[in-house]
Amino acid sequence: MGKLDGKVAVITGGASGIGDATVRLFVEEGCRVVVADVQDDRGARLAAELGKSASYLHADVSQEAQVSGAIAHAVSRFGRLDCLFNNAGAGGVSGPIEEIPADGFDHTMGVLLRGVFLGMKHAAPVMKRQGGGSIISTASVAGLQAGYGPHVYSAAKAAVVHLTRSVAMELGESGVRVNCICPGGIATPIFGSALGLAGPEADRVAELMKTLLATRQPIQRAGLPEDIARAALWLASEESSFVNGHALIVDGGLTGGRMWSVVQEQRRQLRTALGLGD
Repeated sequence: MGKLDGKVAVITGGASGIGDATVRLFVEEGCRVVVADVQDDRGARLAAELGKSASYLHADVSQEAQVSGAIAHAVSRFGRLDCLFNNAGAGGVSGPIEEIPADGFDHTMGVLLRGVFLGMKHAAPVMKRQGGGSIISTASVAGLQAGYGPHVYSAAKAAVVHLTRSVAMELGESGVRVNCICPGGIATPIFGSALGLAGPEADRVAELMKTLLATRQPIQRAGLPEDIARAALWLASEESSFVNGHALIVDGGLTGGRMWSVVQEQRRQLRTALGLGD
C-alpha cells in the first residue's frame, strides 16, 4: 500500500530536477499526477513513461489562466485534487543590485512568487470543497539566510516562506495544510539554466554540481532531487497531518552554522600563531 494511494497531485516544474523525482515517487506511492511544465518534450515523455497515472500539461506558472487550467485539468482527468506542489522555478535575474533590470526582476518574481500565489489561489477552493488537501511550495535556504542565491531569487524565496505561513493560518481552518520546503545545495539543472543552458547541457552541469556541492555542508555529499521528493512525499501524506505553516529545511546542515572541522582548523591556526602548538 502506497502512502498516497487514491490521491491526486499537480506538480509544477514536474518535467526535470526536483519535479521529475517527485512525480516518479508520488506515482510509485499510488498517486495520480498532473505534470505541469513548459518543457513540453520532457514532460510528455515522462507522462508517457508513467502511463495512466500521469498526465502532462503545458503550464507557465506566471500566467493565471495556465495555472487555473492545470488545477481544472487534474479535477477533470482524475476527479479531485489532494496535493499541489508549487515547484516550478529558475535562478532568475542576477548580478549587482545596480545592474539588475526591472523587467528581469518582474520575470523572476513572476515565476518564483506569483506562480506560488496563483497555485495557492486556484487550489484552495477545490481543496476547501473536499474538506482537505496539502499545498507544498519549493522555497530555499536562500530565503532564510543571505549569501545562498542572487538578490531577487533570495527575496522571492523569503516571500514564499512567509506567504506559506500566512496562507496556512487561513486554509488550515478548512483542513488544508500549507507548507514549504527549503532545499540547500541540490544538484539539479537549475544551475545550468542560470548559465543560459538547457536540456542535456543543463543536465551535465547538474552532474558536475554533485562534486562541487559535496563538501559545503556537514553531510558530505550534494543534495539530490530525491531528497526533496521524499520531503514532499511526507508533507503530501497523512503522516504530516498535524504539520501546517512549516518551512522544512532539507540542506544537510548547511544553514546550521560553521562546520566542526572548519572551527577546529581555525582554532589550530590561532594556537599556532600564538605559539601554543597544536
